Amino acid sequence: MGNQPLIVLSEDSQRTSGKDAQSMNIQAGKAVAESVRTTLGPKGMDKMLVDSTGNVIVTNDGVTLLSEMEIDHPAADMIVEVAETQEDEVGDGTTSAVVIAGELLSQAEDLLEQDIHATTLAQGYRQAAEEATEALEEIAVDVDEDDEEILEQIAATAMTGKGAESARDLLSNLVVEAVSTVADDGEVDTDNISVEKVVGGSIDESELVEGVIVDKERVSENMPYFVEDASVAIIDGDLEVKETEIDAEVNVTDPDQLEQFLEQEEQQLQEMVDEIADAGADVVFVDGGIDDMAQHYLAQEGIIAVRRVKSSDQSQLARSTGATPVSTAADLAEEDLGFAGSVAQKEIAGDQRIFVEDVEDAKAVTLILRGGTEHVIDEVDRAIEDSLGVVRTTLEDGKVLAGGGAPEVDLSLSLRDYADSVGGREQLAVEAFADALEVIPRTLAENAGLDPIDSLVELRADHDGGNESAGLDAYTGDTIDMAEEGVYEPLRVKTQAIESATEAAVMLLRIDDVIAAGDLAVEDNDDDEEMPGGPGGGMGGMGGMGGGMGGMM
Repeated sequence: MGNQPLIVLSEDSQRTSGKDAQSMNIQAGKAVAESVRTTLGPKGMDKMLVDSTGNVIVTNDGVTLLSEMEIDHPAADMIVEVAETQEDEVGDGTTSAVVIAGELLSQAEDLLEQDIHATTLAQGYRQAAEEATEALEEIAVDVDEDDEEILEQIAATAMTGKGAESARDLLSNLVVEAVSTVADDGEVDTDNISVEKVVGGSIDESELVEGVIVDKERVSENMPYFVEDASVAIIDGDLEVKETEIDAEVNVTDPDQLEQFLEQEEQQLQEMVDEIADAGADVVFVDGGIDDMAQHYLAQEGIIAVRRVKSSDQSQLARSTGATPVSTAADLAEEDLGFAGSVAQKEIAGDQRIFVEDVEDAKAVTLILRGGTEHVIDEVDRAIEDSLGVVRTTLEDGKVLAGGGAPEVDLSLSLRDYADSVGGREQLAVEAFADALEVIPRTLAENAGLDPIDSLVELRADHDGGNESAGLDAYTGDTIDMAEEGVYEPLRVKTQAIESATEAAVMLLRIDDVIAAGDLAVEDNDDDEEMPGGPGGGMGGMGGMGGGMGGMM
């Protein structure tokens, strides 16, 4: 009896332990990093994603690629979370964060084969990340919110290599103007910046509207197209006769009674319009519907009315014009009205929209993005989103770093010096961390068709000589001063990427047991009898990525 094995898992469960589990997770993480690595840098390539319904996405935005892939490997999902965290916190640097995470796992794989324990690696990685964050703080450059030139350079750097690069001077200027307009005591809420995508025209025709564009048109052709110095009302309800909450039946025995009934309805609608007019409103935005008769009365009063306005548009209208939303027309008072220098219905690429412009203290603005095709404008939109994020981060933190791989090379050299002061086997982990950071300049060189070894040697030599902002020019292959070239990134882009990548790598390295229970294990075994760590297993083989990446590679 004593020699019989004790079985505690169900028959349907699969288990991978020890080095097999670590190897499986490392391979999954590396596979995710490799899938986006070629998109990094000014000369990064685009990927095409095709889903099961035939929809196509063409992009080189890291978080977009990873979120659209059908990844169902649990370890790979942790690397995807690195990109998502980077996007939420900063808005840019998602590919860099994932590539660093993958390289940390790759470096750890070599040390694990040398019998360095995973907890030793984890400790060394944490020490290196902490030292790296402090080193970045020391080389960061302070930026004032009034320094528009550097802010525009930061916005342009975030667009480099993306579809918006052809018009990045114009777009970076618009981005900085938009963020500066909605900034409030150093805090920036990018939700106050709407992006309106218009298919038609060229990217150079994009513009910034200090106000709000509502994707609707006025409800009646008899209403004015344009109102100057407009008083704006926002009604979070409708302009219709309310129906009874209970089922009721009215018996009409005389035509006069029916006429009285209809007249009473018209009178109610007339009273609603009179209340709006008496408050002094020239334009009214309504959340719900507007009765046909109410539309007629509003047109008679010369009031522009827009119905079924989205709550997000209403919020932006309120912030931009200063109007206070009310529930009904009866609640509307003069002090609830907002102000706009002009409200007009205009046509963009064949569609009618309401422009609310020339607001006194714009707390909401709209970027109109133009592009020749839907795919082009979607990629421009993603580039703009990244730029808005980095400019916002810079205004909030006030610190930037030179780009082009300069911070990573500088950190790598600093960490190698630091490793000498670290005792025990953790020193090997710190040195591995330093090697891993060089994956960024190495990848920039590879994606530009340059020799990565020659490029790294030149970069190290320049940094050894004291040039902290020496980076790789992907177009010429030369080592140049990135600060002089105006290639900047926010400090938080780098610190967040290193912290997130380290945490994800450490978490994966500390896993020495993977148990696929119940239905998952049975599903994995349908195609292959191997455990999840094997090449055919649903988890080990990253089967879920195959579907999402099939159209991409």
